Amino acid sequence: MSFPTDIEIAQGASLRHIVDVAAELGLTSDDLDLYGKYKAKIPLEVAQRATRGRLVLVTAINPTAAGEGKTTTSVGLAQALRKLGRRTALCIREPSLGPVFGVKGGAAGGGYSQLLPMEDINLHFTGDFHAIASAHALLAAMLDNHLQHGNDLDIDPRRITWPRTIDMNDRALRKAVIGMGGPAEGVVREERWVIVPASEVMAIVALSTSFADLEARLARIIVGSTRGVQRTPIRAADLKAAGAMALLLKDAIRPNIVQTLEGGPAFVHAGPFGNIAHGCNSILATRAGLALADVVVTEAGFGSDLGAEKFFNIKCRAGGLNPEVAVLVATVRALKMNGGANKKDLAREDLTALQQGLPNLEHHIANVQHFGVPVVVAVNRFASDSDAELEMVTACARATGVRVALTEVFAKGGEGGLALANHVLAMLDEGKSNFAPLYDTALPVREKIETIARRVYGADGVDYTAKAQRSIDYLQSIGLGDTPVCMAKTQYSLTDDATKLGRPTGFRLSVNDVYPLAGAGFVVAQCGDIMTMPGLPKAPAAERMALRPDGSISGLF
Repeated sequence: MSFPTDIEIAQGASLRHIVDVAAELGLTSDDLDLYGKYKAKIPLEVAQRATRGRLVLVTAINPTAAGEGKTTTSVGLAQALRKLGRRTALCIREPSLGPVFGVKGGAAGGGYSQLLPMEDINLHFTGDFHAIASAHALLAAMLDNHLQHGNDLDIDPRRITWPRTIDMNDRALRKAVIGMGGPAEGVVREERWVIVPASEVMAIVALSTSFADLEARLARIIVGSTRGVQRTPIRAADLKAAGAMALLLKDAIRPNIVQTLEGGPAFVHAGPFGNIAHGCNSILATRAGLALADVVVTEAGFGSDLGAEKFFNIKCRAGGLNPEVAVLVATVRALKMNGGANKKDLAREDLTALQQGLPNLEHHIANVQHFGVPVVVAVNRFASDSDAELEMVTACARATGVRVALTEVFAKGGEGGLALANHVLAMLDEGKSNFAPLYDTALPVREKIETIARRVYGADGVDYTAKAQRSIDYLQSIGLGDTPVCMAKTQYSLTDDATKLGRPTGFRLSVNDVYPLAGAGFVVAQCGDIMTMPGLPKAPAAERMALRPDGSISGLF
């Protein structure tokens, strides 16, 4: 008998009313704005309450085509902690429609460790992404409208940096020309689109702490600069757009509450990607969890070199958060791929490839330890893993001095994560975390990039294009030299080259450009060949999806 698909498991589940789920965290029906029976929004006031919970981060090794199951592990850990009687809240990001219809299918966990209602979360959910796209589009429209009606701010059309956005993988929109058709159709200029998770508005929603903070951040967005040598930045405030943008986001900024497959509470809010943005759920959702639960489990996008580094250096700094334990997800399959194994051969025992891939695990363990946070390795077990392979991974992790737990949360739900949950609780009791960000934001931009490249990636140094050099000098001249740095690079490698797997040495990081996200509060260093608008694969997941006559969904794996 074959294992049921994610959507089959989800559709066979009995959901609790969201009022009952929220009651586990002490929320009443008056605290909820219901979106049907199984999802709701909570007031911002909840995030301002005193903290009671302990924060646990889930991160991973470099992702591969084999899959690591980081979100599945996060859900399974939360379910396991709840089984052990702990008041637990899970805080994760909302999936983007682009990857859902592109490669991933569903992205709300998997097997018996997923979030419900699965179809809603993966599709339109509570409309947050649409609100973010609309706010972004409003600023773009007001910018081009200003150009059309005289350009009193003297904006240089060649130096406009504000793109357009859509939450779909559409490579044809990476570069375009707009305003064609005559004088009444707008100013002709080059334009580009980014996917919604790469929008600065998404980053702002994820990092804002109040309505006032939201509008202030929106006002600081830089959309371009003036003509001439001075290149004075033009901001959303100059276009008088921030207030209207904030109106569009007044509900989107409020965290959403749903449930795990086992009926426990989970906050799903915001969705920046970890390779091109800071890759964490919202500060408001995390703070709400910490105000309501004993233990909060959250995740950061992709591996520790991307999501975890940004979680520690950007999100925790902005939100005043104190992570006390980190779970590092690894699989035998992914480590074998990092050691050179072919994806088609992963079901076969291959101790040689595994041995060659283990340095990747060791590097990610060290990455988290750089921040003073204790680590437990969660080996996400697959049926094809041999006992010898599992023992090799376990021995490697223990040799670095960290705890290890085998997990089977995909197949067994919370029951399959009890060993991991017990390790997490023991580590919280030990209280050995000495969390601190890796660098002082007052350092020059180049020094911050160099720190990340050397200490987190293992690079020998950093090479900058002439464009990147000029951009850094400009950003420092307009007062953006003392912000955190958000690295944009491939998720598949510790380097900026996706083909260099494992733990490469003797390499230098290439920085192509550095640009501001002044509203979000950081600058982005773009490394290697990185795209902010993905494309669909030859056979997109959308081809397998359908709506049945009874209104149910198929193909959303």
